[in-house]
Amino acid sequence: QVQLVESGGGMVQAGGSLRLSCAASGRTFSDYAMGWFRQAPGKEREFVAGIARNNRVYYADSVKGRITISRDNAKNTVYLQMNSLKPEDTAVYYCAARTLLVSYSVPDYDYWGQGTQVTVSS
Repeated sequence: QVQLVESGGGMVQAGGSLRLSCAASGRTFSDYAMGWFRQAPGKEREFVAGIARNNRVYYADSVKGRITISRDNAKNTVYLQMNSLKPEDTAVYYCAARTLLVSYSVPDYDYWGQGTQVTVSS
C-alpha cells in the first residue's frame, strides 16, 4: 500500500503561482511513477503531468510551459509548480501512483490522494 497526501492548494489570482506537494508513505517511493490529475466541477478527472521513475516528465498540452512536475525521492515527495495560473485551472488536484510507466489514464493508477483544491480568480 502507498498513502498519498497532497498539500499546497489555495486561492490565487490569475497570473499567480502555487506549488503543490504530494507526500508518499508506505512502499518504496522511487519504485513508482507519479502523476498529477485534476477534476473541475461537472468534468471528468484529467491528466495534468507525470514523472517516471527515471525522472522523464510528461505534460498535458493545456499546461505545457506553465507547470513543472518534479520529485524528490529522498523526501518521498512529488511536486507540481504551477505558474501563470488561469481561471480554467480551477479544480481539485490529485496525485496518484502506479508501478512501471507514467500513464495518462485515470484507471491505470493504483493509489490516489484525497485531493487539494486550487481556485484561480479572474
